[in-house]
Amino acid sequence: QVQLVESGGGLVQAGGSLRLSCKPSQRTFSTTGMGWFRQAPGKEREFVAAMNWNAIGWSVSTSYAHSVSGRFTISRDHPANTVYLQMDNLNPEDTAVYYCAAGRLAGAAIDQYDYWGQGTQVTVSS
Repeated sequence: QVQLVESGGGLVQAGGSLRLSCKPSQRTFSTTGMGWFRQAPGKEREFVAAMNWNAIGWSVSTSYAHSVSGRFTISRDHPANTVYLQMDNLNPEDTAVYYCAAGRLAGAAIDQYDYWGQGTQVTVSS
């Protein structure tokens, strides 16, 4: 069973930046969409960003939650088969466990994804 491995979480002050990475545990794993979600204590898991690409790795769509639009950027390194979430101008409300997920058509709905990572903690201090 393939696993998605997130990295890059940590503690940062408000206004700072972090970059999260997500890479499948198997090099042969192939998908055409990946997304990022987050879950704060006592809250439901919520959509952050998603990206879809075609068979040769060209991006065909990206989408963001309103709360992160303009601050977060999702991107992908096709040869490395790695998806990134660049998070800038972080604020304490961004504190959560961040999860990456993979599915054929990535969007804002949790049920669009077949594979999930274990999560990485992001903590933003004020």
